[in-house]
Amino acid sequence: MRPLQLLVACFLSSVTPLFIDMSDAQNVTRTETAVFGGGCFWCLDAQFKLVPGVVKVTSGYAGGTTENPTYEQVCSDRTGHAEVIQVEFDPSKVSYQDLLHKFFYAHDPTTLNRQGADVGTQYRSIVLYQNDEQKKIAEKVKAEAQQDWSSPIVTEIVPLKRFYAAEDYHQDYFAKNPTQGYCQLVVSPKVKKFQQHLSAEKAQAGN
Repeated sequence: MRPLQLLVACFLSSVTPLFIDMSDAQNVTRTETAVFGGGCFWCLDAQFKLVPGVVKVTSGYAGGTTENPTYEQVCSDRTGHAEVIQVEFDPSKVSYQDLLHKFFYAHDPTTLNRQGADVGTQYRSIVLYQNDEQKKIAEKVKAEAQQDWSSPIVTEIVPLKRFYAAEDYHQDYFAKNPTQGYCQLVVSPKVKKFQQHLSAEKAQAGN
């Protein structure tokens, strides 16, 4: 091979991966996140994993003052944190507004600091916004959701300061422990009801 041909061959072999990488980068899905809580995060985690367009759901804590809280600390009702989920979603498939409409359906937003038998500020209904647009949407959807409830909605809408992921054993809890007592009695019925709601939405959208 002549020196010039060799030089060109070496050059092309070195730049080809660059073009491939740039192409791959363009195909990366741009996602956004939403953070909200309404009762035990095992319930919301299982419910929102069913939503088309949701990429990932992480159970955790937010809204309080204690840094790096543990589950035991949050359960003490002295950290100020609520049990929440962080939802990573593809906005081209599901909007933040849609997620909030589903959130207000997924739990009872009219009970202060409780969901069913779960009582404490860690179980409060809360939306934690990350920018002014999310705040505006959350306030709008809350007002719209009030039409579906006879009692006043008590959901807090506050800025997100920091989200702390919960311990590993809390992640995907219902999927990993479907026969556990609380999962059978509380989580499973909520998931089934939520799944029926999603199916009804899909059917209505198809009409």
